[in-house]
Amino acid sequence: MRRTRGLLVALVVCALLGGAAGCGAGDAHERGVTVSASPVGTLLDETDEEGRLYREVGKNGAPEVAIEIQPDSADSWHVRLTVRNFRFSPAGARTVPVAGRGIAHLYVDGRAVARLRTAEYHLAGRFVPRGTHHVTARLYADDGTVWAVHGKPVESTADVTASDSGSAPGPQSTTPGAATTGAATSAASSPKAAASTASPAAPQATRRAVVPEAR
Repeated sequence: MRRTRGLLVALVVCALLGGAAGCGAGDAHERGVTVSASPVGTLLDETDEEGRLYREVGKNGAPEVAIEIQPDSADSWHVRLTVRNFRFSPAGARTVPVAGRGIAHLYVDGRAVARLRTAEYHLAGRFVPRGTHHVTARLYADDGTVWAVHGKPVESTADVTASDSGSAPGPQSTTPGAATTGAATSAASSPKAAASTASPAAPQATRRAVVPEAR
C-alpha cells in the first residue's frame, strides 16, 4: 500500500512539473534523444562578416533573392530586390526564426549599409564613390541568422560603376529568383542613355547577375 501511495505522489508531482517534459527529460537524455532548440533548419559553424551564424535549409522551397540597381538621380541609386519563398517581416516581429521570413541586409564592398524590410531602397551616392563596387543583398531570419543553402548564404550581388562621364545605362532587369547560393556570375550589359542636361550627370552603372551554381 505504501508503494502504491508513493507512486501516486510521484505521478502527481510529474503532472505539476509539466508531464513527460518534467519527469522524462533525464530519461530522454540517457537514451540519446536530442531535443532541437532550433526547429527551422540547421545552424552551421560558418558566420557572416558580423559573426552571425548560417542557418542551413533544404534547396527545395528555400528563400531566393535577385538584385537590380539603377541610377536614381545624381546622388542616389534605386535598389530593387526580387524574392521567392520569402516574406519581409515587419518592424517589431518576434526575434525567432520562421521559415521563409526575415529581412535583407545590403552590403557595399562587404560593408553593411542598410537593413531592409521592403523590396525597394534608395542607396545614397556617398556609399558608391567613383569606381566599381559590389552591392550585395543577403537574406536573414528574424533571429539574425543567415539563410543558407549548401553552406552558402542566400544572396545576390550586382556590380555598380559610378563615373562622371555624363551618361547612364538604360533600365536593366534581373531574372526573378536567379540568385540564391552560387558565386558564379555572368556579365550583363545594356544600351546607354544620355543623361539629362537639366541636372548634374547621373552616375554610370553596370551590373552583374548572379546565377545558381550547378548542384
